[in-house]
Amino acid sequence: MDLEKRHLKELDWTILLILVGLGAYSYLGISGSAAGLETAQKQVVWYVLGFIVLGASLLIDYQLYKGLAYLLYGIGIVLLIGVLFTPPINNATSWYDLGPVLFQPSEIMKLFIILATARYLAKQSENPDRFSKFYHLFPPALLVGVPLVLVLIQPDLGTAMVYVGILASMLVVGGIRLRHVLYLGSMVGSFFAGMTLLYFYHKELFFKIIKPYQWDRIVYWLNPDLEAMGRGFQLKQSLIAIGSGQLMGKGMNTATQASYGWVPVGESDFIFTVIAERLGFVGAGVMMMLFFFLVYRMIRIGMEAKDAFGSYVVAGVVGMISFQVFENIGMTIQLMPITGLPLPFISYGGSSLLSNFLIVGIVLNIGMRKQKLMFD
Repeated sequence: MDLEKRHLKELDWTILLILVGLGAYSYLGISGSAAGLETAQKQVVWYVLGFIVLGASLLIDYQLYKGLAYLLYGIGIVLLIGVLFTPPINNATSWYDLGPVLFQPSEIMKLFIILATARYLAKQSENPDRFSKFYHLFPPALLVGVPLVLVLIQPDLGTAMVYVGILASMLVVGGIRLRHVLYLGSMVGSFFAGMTLLYFYHKELFFKIIKPYQWDRIVYWLNPDLEAMGRGFQLKQSLIAIGSGQLMGKGMNTATQASYGWVPVGESDFIFTVIAERLGFVGAGVMMMLFFFLVYRMIRIGMEAKDAFGSYVVAGVVGMISFQVFENIGMTIQLMPITGLPLPFISYGGSSLLSNFLIVGIVLNIGMRKQKLMFD
């Protein structure tokens, strides 16, 4: 145990207060959905466990996580391979059924990716030519690419996109060259151009690459009115519910579309819809401000970290949370396609919540040990 009084003085208590505020929003959102009060009370239990996990993560120096980074990464890869052989749940092999709870290894893998990539980039940080050649990007891309492919096989496009967001934020902090960004942009643009040509001239091949249900998500995201009571129903009802919340919301005791089940998975993927309907633009805006300040406080910790490993870890966490918040809220207001990605600290789910608490705990750990004393 490495925790001392001087470390507690450096603890960012503001982040803990923000987490409490997000917990309140989580309870209000879940209790206002069709899942009801019982599910919201279960989320309170997960929150209590989450704070215990966060506290435990502060007890040891974060350098231990650096030493275990590659081992943890390997364990995560084994878990992702193993989950592919489990019975499908909701048409995806993403969970281990542990009886009373479901364990989703792709959630904890976010942390393992961040730690492993941060360790590699920290080792290269003293090399001024670390990203001078395009092939220098291959090792960190491979660290993220292997679990990304395994998650896509499940299939879980949303989590795979989060992995990409993690890598992008860490490479930006690592000093990726602008020309390499342009190369990557050209590759992505070429891919979409090729897929467009396939769609118009070789649809058989196109639908071998893109599954029909994935294509439906794009079509009914762009125009949910095409099948308002079918495949566009979820997005259409989300837009109606959010709009009906207006400025101040319908209130805590008023029956809403979400409470009657008109907003599918309102306790999870579409929990922002429930919050916006109950609390309106003002209430939803305050929640988004909490996320903004959470990211801001983390960025400060990353800038003040005592070593490159700590800075890279925080960069990965900031990229992860920022992307998830943007994607989740964006998909409820037709800004982004629907991917089934939970809203961090808000959506119901034990695996996601405990993983996020552990990850934030490591960020706080880095902030607590930012000062290097002369006689340490």
